[in-house]
Amino acid sequence: MNALLVPLATEPGNRTLTISLFTAVVAVTLYITWWASRQNKTAADYYAGGRSFSGAQNGLAISGDYMSAASFLGISGSIALYGYDGFLYSIGFLVAWLVALLLVAELLRNSGRFTMADQLAFRMKQRPVRTAAATSTIVVSIFYLLAQMVGAGSLVGLLLGVKSDGVKAAVIVLVGALMIVYVTIGGMKGTTWVQIVKAVLLMAGTVLITFLVLVKFHFNLSDLLGTAAEKSGKGEAFLQPGLLYGKDLTGQIDFLSLGLALVLGTAGLPHILIRFYTVPDSRSARRSVQWAIGLIGAFYLMTLALGFGAAALLDTGKGSAVEVSKGNVASPLLAESVGGGAGSTGGAILLALIAAVAFATILAVVAGLTLTSASSFAHDLYANVIAKQKPTEQQELRVARFAAIGIGAVSIALAIPAQKLNIAFLVALAFAVAASANLPALLYNLFWKRFNTAGATWSIYGGLISAVVLVIFSPVVSGNGDKSMITGADFQWFPLSNPGIVSIPLGFLFGVLGTYLGKDRTSEARYNELSVRAMTGAGAEGPAKH
Repeated sequence: MNALLVPLATEPGNRTLTISLFTAVVAVTLYITWWASRQNKTAADYYAGGRSFSGAQNGLAISGDYMSAASFLGISGSIALYGYDGFLYSIGFLVAWLVALLLVAELLRNSGRFTMADQLAFRMKQRPVRTAAATSTIVVSIFYLLAQMVGAGSLVGLLLGVKSDGVKAAVIVLVGALMIVYVTIGGMKGTTWVQIVKAVLLMAGTVLITFLVLVKFHFNLSDLLGTAAEKSGKGEAFLQPGLLYGKDLTGQIDFLSLGLALVLGTAGLPHILIRFYTVPDSRSARRSVQWAIGLIGAFYLMTLALGFGAAALLDTGKGSAVEVSKGNVASPLLAESVGGGAGSTGGAILLALIAAVAFATILAVVAGLTLTSASSFAHDLYANVIAKQKPTEQQELRVARFAAIGIGAVSIALAIPAQKLNIAFLVALAFAVAASANLPALLYNLFWKRFNTAGATWSIYGGLISAVVLVIFSPVVSGNGDKSMITGADFQWFPLSNPGIVSIPLGFLFGVLGTYLGKDRTSEARYNELSVRAMTGAGAEGPAKH
């Protein structure tokens, strides 16, 4: 590990280049945020960017939001360490977009206003449904935020040649402070433009590394895969299922659980759902998803070259930098390798460039997540539950900014002990919670006339609590040695690392139970109106009437 880190830490030129690029990225994004802040005059500007973005612009922004540190750093690292099993993340994230396109994107854009809860509360009792939806939004966003901040700690630790957890914790605090600045000042307009810039940079960087990796193997994928399998020390097993989760029954179920959460989770991710409100009409919402699918599809195909390229060209054995970081630094080290190797000028330049892009990725995604959480707290909890729809827009926006500070502080506190986990895995947990808590309520509300307030709250709280409880008592938190968040403790009784296969059906089941056990049937009266609104978008920008 030291051999990989020391050159970066000891060569002043490399360090100066790295710091300069990082500073440039932060400066550009801060300028964009300041520029956008001058256009924020109303709640629609702050929450939805004034609904002024085109389908192509929003598609780029969605891509920038979705292709997170988990995608660029975590997935490539998982493939580098576990081969076939790691590539499931790429497949799952990509296929998930079909669910979002077919079931959610257009209907949600047409029937909501600023947040997921607007759509759910349209025909339900406002206070209980908005409270449940806001709670779920904040929990899912915090899970996702943990992954981005852990990625930031790993990335900067690599670049500066430090292994100290204290320094990585300081980086996490810095990222948290920056994301609070982006959200409190720039709102959705600033965040969207940062995500667009980041998406362009990330795609360009990924295309460059992929091209250089393929050049190394003369564009022969078979040669690339064969070399990766051989260098991994695992032979043909590297290209077959079983390395990450094992081939026993528990491992196979865990594998299936991961796939289920990835495929269904995207359609319930609050920070993705909120992006559909930034376009002027449903046609633009559809076009957004089409652009996103094209960009995201190309990106995840390229993670195949990144991951297997890292396995073929880097040391991924026990004690290596890739293995110690749980794969989180595989992409930056691969960039250094194809640029000329450790200590070379080309390697240093490419490493610094890719790391700066990855850092921009983290900043853009954490800003989007924090904005989503703060918006839900201010718009759903404060404006509609606590203040009972009486606050002015300025009061609501002030609460949103304070909420961003609070959510940022909580995320920082939780991210520090989570540094030892692979960030793609952390994001998979967020997907599981989103698929368990949000997706059942959204689908039932759109397609089931009998669905009522009790069903909505039961499905959200039931899915949310079951997913979080199963994670707490799983090997993720304890009982799995140094792979768990808490070492030296063992209170796990749930054998799977991914709770989705249990918590997702429970979310749907609780929705059914709550609907039939609840006595309220007033929601049926507005179902036809919601259906018309979902299909046409008529009246979607107005507030709920009750």
